[in-house]
Amino acid sequence: MNKRSSKQSKENIIKSAFQVFSAYGYEGTTMRKVAKHAGLSVGGIYLYFKNKEELCLFLIKEKLHEFSSMIEAYIKSLDNPIDALMAYITMSIEYAKKNKEFIISQSKQRGFTFGIEVKRDFFKGQKALIMEMIKNGIDRGFFVEYNPEEVTKVIMGLIRGFVLSVVVDHDNLYDPDEACRIILHGLLKRDKA
Repeated sequence: MNKRSSKQSKENIIKSAFQVFSAYGYEGTTMRKVAKHAGLSVGGIYLYFKNKEELCLFLIKEKLHEFSSMIEAYIKSLDNPIDALMAYITMSIEYAKKNKEFIISQSKQRGFTFGIEVKRDFFKGQKALIMEMIKNGIDRGFFVEYNPEEVTKVIMGLIRGFVLSVVVDHDNLYDPDEACRIILHGLLKRDKA
């Protein structure tokens, strides 16, 4: 197998695995189903991944990396910290909605601690990105002087709450625009603050 077809095969496996895990959940997914969906032999899958757990962890890592790359590039293109923060919240929520089935399948059946080290690294990077936005907004006079680390925790909690709701409480999914409004403007009327 040449490098090009090897790369294409792996990409095909990854795409197929994401669709199969999303449709059947972790427990319902087998390497055989992934192979069939990818149009490959089961042995062809094992050339790249030793088992279903490794494949699922790879997908989690890929999705988190995809999100990080996408959001960092977009945020860095924005000069206004308000726009950057709104984009971060909105894009995070929209990405969770878009990948809802995969999030549900791996969280419900494997638990939120599955792939915990990968998730910790991801959240560490996201925390740094949000904190940089908050500090920038404070330094430039856009945001009130709050503790940037505490503000970052609140924003991350808001987004994690949305992801948790995707898994366990669909009725509590909220509008990203409304979330941004609340974060940026608060609940208090200006004359009551």
